[in-house]
Amino acid sequence: MAATFGTYLAFGVFFKPVLTEFGWTRGLTSGAFSLSMVMQGLLGIVMGGLTDRLGPRTVLTLCGFFLGLGYLLVSQINAVWQLYLFYGVIIGIGMSGIVVPLLSTVARWFVRRRSMMAGIVMSGTGIGTLIGPPVANWLISAYAWRTSYMILGGAVLIIVVSAAQLLRRDPDQMGQLPYGENEGGEHESKVRTEGFSLKQAAYTRQLWIISAMLFCFGFCLFSIIVHIVPHATDLGISAASAASILATIGAVGIAGNVVLGTAADRIGNRQVFLISFILMSSGLFWLVRATEVWMLCLFAAVLGFARGGMGASESPLVAGFFGLSSHGLIFGVTGLGLTTGAAIGPFLTGSIFDVTGSYQTAFLVCAAISIVGLVLTAFLRPIKAKQGKAEVG
Repeated sequence: MAATFGTYLAFGVFFKPVLTEFGWTRGLTSGAFSLSMVMQGLLGIVMGGLTDRLGPRTVLTLCGFFLGLGYLLVSQINAVWQLYLFYGVIIGIGMSGIVVPLLSTVARWFVRRRSMMAGIVMSGTGIGTLIGPPVANWLISAYAWRTSYMILGGAVLIIVVSAAQLLRRDPDQMGQLPYGENEGGEHESKVRTEGFSLKQAAYTRQLWIISAMLFCFGFCLFSIIVHIVPHATDLGISAASAASILATIGAVGIAGNVVLGTAADRIGNRQVFLISFILMSSGLFWLVRATEVWMLCLFAAVLGFARGGMGASESPLVAGFFGLSSHGLIFGVTGLGLTTGAAIGPFLTGSIFDVTGSYQTAFLVCAAISIVGLVLTAFLRPIKAKQGKAEVG
């Protein structure tokens, strides 16, 4: 998680160096990131299904190879179509097999403290966001952006492929039970082995509400991740300080992953989503008026904490509603909502800037989308047997 997201979310740090060299618009450049999100969403369903069948080791090995290859190829681009092919398609393929397989594996290994453990794993994204942007900024200043992408690509390839060899899909493969199953008794075992199929889940309104919630989450989060660094430098803030703002999202996100992930095991994953959307909406309204480094860092801290809570609760929320028998596949489908939002958000935000010359309108749109996510979460209710074709437990 740290290796993949540390490099992937450093896109905003590379944004202006690439613009400076090629003179492309912000909307056009953002489109490559958006395309990678589309690829993640579509192929995330496939990777989730492959994880259910083959396990995470095979999926992560394949995707680690594509990620490393993609960054190495991006370092050689000379035209916008190459950026879209190498970053949008190849890196998108690589990233499609990261979140869903890893979090689906965690859900299979833990019955008790599932949200907390998912939060600990998701804290890798925060660690990556904390380390990646400052390291990328240092590499760019020392070696220029092309060499920097070559270094990052090689590192990701080695780390992800190597770590993938240690993964196992579920404890049955090692003659063990999931943590806490012996305490959960027959009910928890039945949830783990039966659950919903994707076809059965599709008959429930909860699947589509969760997907829409994640759309709102992805739209807002990735609009900020792609554009907060160029926005800060537009305000006259140095590139190093701007990268530290992005890193703050990651740093506080670690706390959000652990604190709200632990809280979710007690108060429920839906309640954590409600808290997180309230924080995100408040932060985005604050961002519209933020003009100084401390104000942007405060926003980044609020957004990071909210991001941590939702990131920790995504997979357990799906497991709680639909069980684990097809968790990877169903989680991949709901993840398509997140990646669709993450694809549309950065592109629309960049396009609004190209038209208006400011990010203010775009940030207000993000705040409105976050409020929609809050309302959707408030309407999320447990599944009744008559809604679907199966009932978990």
